[in-house]
Amino acid sequence: MENVEYRGWKHNVRISNGDAEVIATLDIGPRIISYKLTGRDNVFKNYDDQMGGSGEAEWMIRGGHRLWVGPEDHTRTYALDNAPVHCEQISPLQIRLRPDPDTTYGIQKEIDLTLAPKGSKATVVHRLTNIGKTATDLAPWSISVMAQGGFEVIPLPAKRPHPGSPKNAKSAEDFAANQLMTIWPYFDFEDPRWKFASRYIKLSQDPNKGPTKIGLAHKLGWVAYVNKGGIFVKKFTFEEGKVYPDQGVNFETFTYPHMLEIETLGPLVKLAPGATVEHVERWEISPETDATPERVIDEIVPKLG
Repeated sequence: MENVEYRGWKHNVRISNGDAEVIATLDIGPRIISYKLTGRDNVFKNYDDQMGGSGEAEWMIRGGHRLWVGPEDHTRTYALDNAPVHCEQISPLQIRLRPDPDTTYGIQKEIDLTLAPKGSKATVVHRLTNIGKTATDLAPWSISVMAQGGFEVIPLPAKRPHPGSPKNAKSAEDFAANQLMTIWPYFDFEDPRWKFASRYIKLSQDPNKGPTKIGLAHKLGWVAYVNKGGIFVKKFTFEEGKVYPDQGVNFETFTYPHMLEIETLGPLVKLAPGATVEHVERWEISPETDATPERVIDEIVPKLG
C-alpha cells in the first residue's frame, strides 16, 4: 500500500500486486476510483471536470465505484460523499475505507477492498450500519461506473421446452416463469443498444444516446463489460426467498452518453439500531479487449474461475 496523488486529489491509497492495481481516493468517498491491469487503462469512468474536487454542496457522480443506500430516493440515496475518508490497512493487500458517519440519515458506510497476491482478483465488501435510534428499511447498493465505448454481457438461464401437456410435466416448475425483469420508464425495446439473444443480453455503451435501464433477478452470478481496458467481470449472489428492491431485482444496469453502470443490490432488510448489513462483490479483469458475448460466456469467464 502506498499514498499517491491522483488527478488533483492529494490523498489516495494505491494497492498493487504487480499484475493489477486499485486506487481509492481518501479526499472524498468511500470511492474506488481506479481498477486496472498494470500498464492498461482504468476500467472505470472518471469524470474529468469532477476530479480533484471536494466539499461540493451537491452530490457528484465522479465515476469509479461507490456504495449507495437503496431503494433509490432523492434524499438518503444521494447523501453527500464529498468529505475525507479514513483508511485502515488490514494487510499488505487489504484496506478498509470508512467515511465519517452520516448523522443526517443515521448510516455508517464502510468498504473493505482486498486484492489477491497475484492476478487481478479483488474482493469488495460493502457495509451499512444503522447508527440511528430507530430501525430503518434499506438495501446495500454497489455501483461500478464503467468507461465509455464498451459493451456489457449479461448471461441468461438455459432454455427449457414447454411440457406440452400436464401429463408431461414433472412438477409445477415446468410451467413456472424462471426470469424476472423490471423496466424503467425511459427504456425502449426498439433501442438498438440492446440485444436480447437466446443466451445473453448485450448492452452497448453509446456516447450519442440518452438514458436506458433494466433490472433482473439475476441468479447466474456474474456480468461482464468488454472494453479497451480488458474484460471486467463482476460476480455477486442472489439469495432465494429474500425480498429485493425495485420489484425484486438484485442486478440493475444503466447507461447514457458518458458511461455504463453495473449495479448490484443486497436484499431489503429492516436494519435495527447498531446492526450491520454486508454485500459482497468479486472482481476480475481478463486482458482480452475484443471478444464476442459467446466467447465471454463459453471461454473467458470459465477460465477466470
